[in-house]
Amino acid sequence: MAFERITQKDWYKILGAKPSDSLAELKRKYQKLALLYHPDKQKADVPAGEVEERVQRFIEIDQAWKILGNEETKKEYDLQQREDNLTKEWPLHAQICLEEMSWNEDEQCYTLSCRCGGNYTVFKSETKDVSLVCCDTCSLVIEIL
Repeated sequence: MAFERITQKDWYKILGAKPSDSLAELKRKYQKLALLYHPDKQKADVPAGEVEERVQRFIEIDQAWKILGNEETKKEYDLQQREDNLTKEWPLHAQICLEEMSWNEDEQCYTLSCRCGGNYTVFKSETKDVSLVCCDTCSLVIEIL
């Protein structure tokens, strides 16, 4: 069961959980929230607008459990979260098209000089898989478009 990465939500936050929580702990938090927001458990005197909000909240809680309650999808989600966090933390120097980099026939790679004097290098074999490239001497990163 794969899930969309577009408009990624923080499923842990929705459940009031942490990535370090055990599966049993995640399930306990899910069940507590599901009972609180389940449409069948709503009081009759709740305003219609609030009922709709609570139903939406229940749907989010249910989606969070479907992802975090399954070891495979939880692992995939955690990996994507780590990757997203890394790309947010690295200082992005520039966004570059591969064609803007210099081609080195002998090495079979593209290179671009960094402002620190180092180089960004992308080997021909990596061009389809790589989107972020680190400088070989500093912490700056370029994004290949």
